[in-house]
Amino acid sequence: MGATHHYSSTEPELLVVQEAARLITHGSDTGGSIYGILHLLSQLLGLNRGRVLLSEGESPDLVIRYAYGLTAKERERGRYAIGEGITGRVFHTGQMALIQDIDDEPTYLRRAVDRATLPDETVAYIAVPILWEDKPVGVLAVHRLRKRERPFRRDMALLQVIATFIGQVLRIDEMVEARTADLLSKNQMLRNKLESEGARYGILGQSPALQEAVQQALQVAATNTTVLLLGESGTGKERFARMQHMASKRADGPFVSINCAAIPANLMESELFGHEKGAFTGAASAKRGRIELASNGTLFLDEIGDLDLELQAKLLRVLEYKTIQRVGSTREIPVDVRIVSATHKDLQQAVQEKRFRLDLFYRLNVFPIKLPPLRARQEDIGILAQHLLGLANQEFGHESSFGPGAQGALAAYTWPGNIRQLENVIKRGVLMSGGRLIGRELIEDILAQEISTGVHDASHLPLPAGQARPFSPVEQLRPYARVRTEETADILEALRHQQGNKTRAAISLGLTPRQLRYRMQKLGIAN
Repeated sequence: MGATHHYSSTEPELLVVQEAARLITHGSDTGGSIYGILHLLSQLLGLNRGRVLLSEGESPDLVIRYAYGLTAKERERGRYAIGEGITGRVFHTGQMALIQDIDDEPTYLRRAVDRATLPDETVAYIAVPILWEDKPVGVLAVHRLRKRERPFRRDMALLQVIATFIGQVLRIDEMVEARTADLLSKNQMLRNKLESEGARYGILGQSPALQEAVQQALQVAATNTTVLLLGESGTGKERFARMQHMASKRADGPFVSINCAAIPANLMESELFGHEKGAFTGAASAKRGRIELASNGTLFLDEIGDLDLELQAKLLRVLEYKTIQRVGSTREIPVDVRIVSATHKDLQQAVQEKRFRLDLFYRLNVFPIKLPPLRARQEDIGILAQHLLGLANQEFGHESSFGPGAQGALAAYTWPGNIRQLENVIKRGVLMSGGRLIGRELIEDILAQEISTGVHDASHLPLPAGQARPFSPVEQLRPYARVRTEETADILEALRHQQGNKTRAAISLGLTPRQLRYRMQKLGIAN
């Protein structure tokens, strides 16, 4: 009889667990599954007004996302800062809480549900954390009458199990959301390739600023007109130059590029014009220069503003007479080359300062095309990010994908290093994720490192008219802030208060655990 009585007293709890497992396994709607579980807790066990609180969007506050037995106004009122009240404290500490009498507990806030709404007898409140990999992501909370015969410890044990179930369904939902976002991003990239004229040449994006530059480039591609590409470093100037070559009648000829800033001045003349055998020490044989190699094709002169004045004069002669002289020779060699040049510098200012020849400037500036910086084409960041992710996965043999919020974090950055910087950040994300989901937190950590180096300070960069600045290092949320020595005391105090628990210390400081570890490393705080 004793064994039969024990089974009978626990039967409702077993039924709740079984039905909760069925809802998670067979349910197609996250909200419906969680609502069904909360309904079971209320109807079978008297654990009433069940609610699941999660942090929402950019706000660090906890809000009631799912509930049973609460009105719309009660759900709306149920918002708590991390560490605030019983609910906020459970999330902050990762420890469950039992309040046997809410009327005797000063930290119980009575915010969501008015006391007058509850029964006129002793009411208890139980809150347990919802964990992913030992990290709190939400809170499951219920009311119950204290007078019920069932021990509190059994309710708390059951709610821990249910919180685990809810954590699993939320995790699955996040994975589905990430996969859906990944597919939508890939579809957008595919549509761009089908619809955009520049996509066939590897120039991805649908923003008006980019499309205007593409149209200009294609308009002049069929001519032999010299083109000057203007834009910041990393905006894709060489790719535009290649597009002009591929779309021209010279497409079957060579495309030769040279970076005028990357080669020492004493070697630049030989690189451009070639040399004869014995022209200088080490010239053991004759060599054709880049201009000669580009004959019947296109020569791309990147960073033309760094070319010294003597070589500027010789380049001008090539443009005027279509001939070159190799170093160490007076023989004129005819060349048929179309020149596309590029710079991130203000050549007009260089002309005024006598660092660039005015006559060469006019020769090169026949058809200038301004390439937009990435911050002026934010709507293209998703397409570019997905494309660069695919390339990085192929390079490293991984299968990473973007998790929820990751592409939003990328779109919120100003990208002073433009597409080249975006590519580097995504490669780092693929490597650091180990081929798994690249989450928002990881992206924010990487961007925080970008800013902490001081190399990519975007606060001085101009924005197009009418466009709000996505963020500046001063105005943005804590994840993007530069590491400061003044933080040392706050970090040490948080670690002491949390008894060395880095996860809880990070949450108390408004940081992710990875961001806290990074700051500890930079500030020399022992792990």
